[in-house]
Amino acid sequence: MHAIEPKPSESITKTFWRFTVPAIAAMIVNGLYYLVDGIFIGHFVGAEGLEAVNIAWPVISIVGGAGLMIGMGAGSLISQYRGEENLGAARNAMATGLWLTALFGALSSLYIILLGEPLVQLQGATGLAEGYAVDYLYIFSFGAVLTVAASALPFLIRNDDSPIVATAMMVAGALSNIAMNYLFIGVLGWGLKGAAMGTIVAQLITVMMAFVYLFSKHSVLSIFKHSAKGNLSDAKQTVVLGSSSLAMFMYYGVLVAFHNKLFVIYGSNVSVAAFAVVGYLMTLYYVVAEGIAEGMQPQVSFYHGAKQYKNIVKVAKLATIVSLVAGVAWLAVLNVFPETVIGLFNSGNTALIQEATTGIRLHLSAMYLDGLIILASMYFLSVGKGGTSLAISLGNMFIQLPFLAVLPRMYGVEGVWMSMPLSNVLLASIVIPIMWRHILKQQPDKDIPNLAVA
Repeated sequence: MHAIEPKPSESITKTFWRFTVPAIAAMIVNGLYYLVDGIFIGHFVGAEGLEAVNIAWPVISIVGGAGLMIGMGAGSLISQYRGEENLGAARNAMATGLWLTALFGALSSLYIILLGEPLVQLQGATGLAEGYAVDYLYIFSFGAVLTVAASALPFLIRNDDSPIVATAMMVAGALSNIAMNYLFIGVLGWGLKGAAMGTIVAQLITVMMAFVYLFSKHSVLSIFKHSAKGNLSDAKQTVVLGSSSLAMFMYYGVLVAFHNKLFVIYGSNVSVAAFAVVGYLMTLYYVVAEGIAEGMQPQVSFYHGAKQYKNIVKVAKLATIVSLVAGVAWLAVLNVFPETVIGLFNSGNTALIQEATTGIRLHLSAMYLDGLIILASMYFLSVGKGGTSLAISLGNMFIQLPFLAVLPRMYGVEGVWMSMPLSNVLLASIVIPIMWRHILKQQPDKDIPNLAVA
């Protein structure tokens, strides 16, 4: 029996939480890399620092997205092969993920060196914020391979049936990032260069822990003790299956860049800094939603490989309910205590508080629907429908562009804030029914189960 298959005494709900809780914890920890940077920069550098990080983030997001593409694509393959009881193929998929990590890490360094500064200028950054952003990217150009690896390896290890180990790696990295930010920004005063260096050091610790595990006796697949080899077929499938995850990061990167440019045109530098703060607050829900989806993925991939379609229905329903509850609860907290949460990233800048409060009221009003869109994309990835998963992720990006083109002309800076929630409503009304139709279609009509969670 595979470890992700429910034990006789274990319900589907318990199996779901066994994978989802560590996944959510891992994603929250991963999000802390960015949140901690924002907190230290907001208090020690100020609004210009927050603006600079938000300008640099679209460039960095593609690098992290490449790692997530490898981790989710290869991880999905590993779980599918294990569901088919083909451990040799699962080991080869793991090996393929490792050499793809090295390849994309090298390409990412080259990308930042050649395009980092032009992409900063394209977003309208000037003066102090532009200099800060370029300094931030300069450090990342040397550590890009660590950024890719720190994103990919936890997901490979989770699909090696070690979700606790994957979470522990990320916790260690996040705690190290907090300590390094305090030292480099708070004590030494290195500003955004210090923030970048703190992140790189933390990622190095995560990667080192990953390889200690992979070489140990605790690794289920033990690829370094068998003749596991990467292959082009698995590489292609990894990229296809994981491309939706890369597209999702690119989606956020491109849209953040568009928003930055429009906030400069219709608002001010404070608007860009406020957008950074609202982005950090959304991240706290986004990482939970992503964790729910990633916790669902090994289960759905296994049940798909084992043709246990009734269980897929139950898992998908449970994931949907949990994602909705988390989104609505966090939205309520943000609207009831806006000044408190904004204060995490602010040192008494009244204009920043006012603008970020407007952002919370408008920009995040349909945030919980984004979690359902993430679930739909992850579901199709989990069942080997990488093309559909990619289409959802790309749709999530392109559907906002018309809103961004029209609403700011009509409503100014408020139109920029309103573009995302309106596009979320439209896309969710299309994507969610498609996902459930596919889930139920896999079974004969007479075999469609009661949707109550076991």
